[in-house]
Amino acid sequence: MIGVEEYNQPGELERVQRKSTAAIVADQLRSAIMHGSLEPGSQLGEADLAQRLGVSRGPLREAMQRLVQEGLLTSEPHRGVFVTSLDADDVYDIYTARLAVERAACEQILRYHRVEAVAELTAAHGRMVTAAEGGDPFEIADADQEFHETLVRVSASPRLQRMARTLLVEKRMCLNALQDKYPQHDGRGLVEEHGGLVDAIEAGDRDLLLTRLEAHMTDALKRLNASFE
Repeated sequence: MIGVEEYNQPGELERVQRKSTAAIVADQLRSAIMHGSLEPGSQLGEADLAQRLGVSRGPLREAMQRLVQEGLLTSEPHRGVFVTSLDADDVYDIYTARLAVERAACEQILRYHRVEAVAELTAAHGRMVTAAEGGDPFEIADADQEFHETLVRVSASPRLQRMARTLLVEKRMCLNALQDKYPQHDGRGLVEEHGGLVDAIEAGDRDLLLTRLEAHMTDALKRLNASFE
């Protein structure tokens, strides 16, 4: 008898978590927004989306409301629901928030999850190397996204993961909207920057890790801001 909560021992079977239809629809809409299939400023029609997704309007409305709460969609009275548009001020705010979230994740990793983080981030970094060698900017962006998702996930904080998920989608929205103007980062440079983060985690060097993380975010922010000018 443990008390109110029950804890699973290592290797013990756990209940399978099933996603609701609304959660699945929200994931699909989030992905479509992230990859630019649903463009910033575009209006979402319930009938059309429900037909394309093969769901009733109830789960669709619930999914859309979730994304309104996340800030990825905007609901305008008497007009409808639109994909949120982002400007230069939004970009600065996104990266300010990203830095705060990922700094907190790094602190948790260094305290409690360093060995696991090194293993998982090394694998994610390897996929980034492969993407950079291929030279496809979309594959590089996907690999970059995966690296940062992994960084926050291995912190084992559900709340940091929820915050990071929306921020990373918003970051990709910016890249998609500015793809003709955005000065593409050399893939090799990204590989080096992310490799430096893994090395700092492996060394357990907090100051070096946070310095490199801030420099990485600052560089990306400068390039995005230049695209708005």
